Amino acid sequence: MRALLPLAILLAMASPVAAETLQERVDAAPDGAEIVLAPGQYDGPLVIRHPVVIDGQGKAAITGNGMGTVVTIETDGVTLKNLTLRDSGRLHNKVDAGVRVHGDFNVLRDIRIENSLFGIDLTEANHNVMRRIYISSKDMPLELRGDSVRIWYSNDNLFEHNHIEHARDFVVWYSQGNMIRDNRIQHGRYGIHFMYAHHNDVERNEISDCVVGVFLMYANDITLRGNQILRAWGAAGMGVGFKETSGAVVEDNVILGNAVGIYLDPSPWDPDKTNEFHRNQVAYNGIGVQFHTDWTGNNFSDNNFLSNFTQVAVRGRGTALREGWNGNYWDDYAGFDADGDGVGDAPYEIWTYADRLWMDVPSAAFFRGGLALGTLDFVERLAPFTEPRLLMREPRPLIAPLDHEAARAETAVKSDAGAKKSALEMLNQ
Repeated sequence: MRALLPLAILLAMASPVAAETLQERVDAAPDGAEIVLAPGQYDGPLVIRHPVVIDGQGKAAITGNGMGTVVTIETDGVTLKNLTLRDSGRLHNKVDAGVRVHGDFNVLRDIRIENSLFGIDLTEANHNVMRRIYISSKDMPLELRGDSVRIWYSNDNLFEHNHIEHARDFVVWYSQGNMIRDNRIQHGRYGIHFMYAHHNDVERNEISDCVVGVFLMYANDITLRGNQILRAWGAAGMGVGFKETSGAVVEDNVILGNAVGIYLDPSPWDPDKTNEFHRNQVAYNGIGVQFHTDWTGNNFSDNNFLSNFTQVAVRGRGTALREGWNGNYWDDYAGFDADGDGVGDAPYEIWTYADRLWMDVPSAAFFRGGLALGTLDFVERLAPFTEPRLLMREPRPLIAPLDHEAARAETAVKSDAGAKKSALEMLNQ
């Protein structure tokens, strides 16, 4: 037996010991510890239940192996940085995501989320920061992909300098105080979609080649400032859409190359509020501004309307005469400025002739721009055989387009100053 003892010890020392998993390593770390991952791929899913810092050094990846959410944060004060997260599950009902956050004051930065059904899911999560994150969904039809970002009952979060592509929607539901700025969002369905989400800000984003750029549904007091909203095309394409939304401020944006630049479906809904549209470039759209019905409470001033196929359209036999039009530039204005004050001597007016047909009958819009409808419209204007109808009237149109670059630069400076002030206030709390 004594002779066998050293042999047993040697065998025990030589036998392999199971490697510590990433989950075990995180669970064993004390609060506030920094876990630096060596280059390589680590198996998930990972659940973080206490505050730690995980640094992938730009060379580490965590894979969900096609099961569930790759990383779930169930606490406050976690930092994830310099990581790749990939291969979530495929279940919509479980919201399989790259990252799910259910906590406050967490930081996600310099992360790539790849081949994950949903990108980031925030549920009852406040005061989180998401910065310099790349997000793409799984390779499947657009309507079957998950949302790039899903903000649900979550307030005062910052989402900035991120790149999103080939995911479904960026959705904000029942949440307020969120700042979405300086992001690039491409090739999705809804670039950003607000639903019952009030008092949120969208600034300086580039949203391109989505079905809809930004849509506000029952979401009041939203600010859209300094964004580029480009090429939302197709049957449902629109740059900025409103559904029963009040108190919006839409200013200093470039809304370019969309099927419809701005679409308003009974908005504002609150009779005590207005929607304000100032200093926007609305250009090269199929329709510049389209109203679902005759309405009031939308004020347009200092905007440039350039080379839109149709500047203003109204469905349902209504007009836009009750809306506020003041000091806009229309590139098809045919008046003069005899006194040189920069304002046209005669009002800018849009009269409807044969174009009333496709406004009243949606299926006729297929022929808009076609030879037959164009000929009919020409004949109507040359020798009207029906009474033309005044669609909209602006008393003081501008003669020259406004230069908005200085205003955008000033807006950017003010926004950055406000961000620094908010950060200092948070540090002092």
